[in-house]
Amino acid sequence: MYDPASAVKGWDAVQAAMPENPAVVALAGLAVDAKWDRNELTLEVAPEDVTAAGERLKAAGYNFLEDLTAVDWYPSEPRFQINYHILSHSLKTRIRLMARVSGDAPAINTMTVVWPSANFYEREVYDLFGVHFGGHPNMTRIMMPLEWQGHPLRKDYPVEGYR
Repeated sequence: MYDPASAVKGWDAVQAAMPENPAVVALAGLAVDAKWDRNELTLEVAPEDVTAAGERLKAAGYNFLEDLTAVDWYPSEPRFQINYHILSHSLKTRIRLMARVSGDAPAINTMTVVWPSANFYEREVYDLFGVHFGGHPNMTRIMMPLEWQGHPLRKDYPVEGYR
């Protein structure tokens, strides 16, 4: 049975509990928050540091970007949470890299310079949530028609669409 008291929350607490973890070591000085819960490590960085964090993680052995997605926390600010699920084949471990983005003109740098596989995931998040990825090689819609108004996975999007 899950015991919430077993979670380790906060950058300092995670760093103290896992001082040898390659991801924790790689993001020292860059991470703003962290959590170890249910055998999952989540590391949060500022949106402007996401590409640098990806480069550090890749150098530490995290070689595969499994997924990239967003969460809309409307009406809270920062509104969007961008999640990167990253795997290390050699270390046999996964981590979640997270950055929070404001709802006013949401934007974050692309991760395609680190992992080219981020291309279509970033386009999907752009199309469905409206988060722009700066420096992306082809920031266009991928799922909705080009003339579509709005971003359908935003929590303030009308249930029946704009008419």
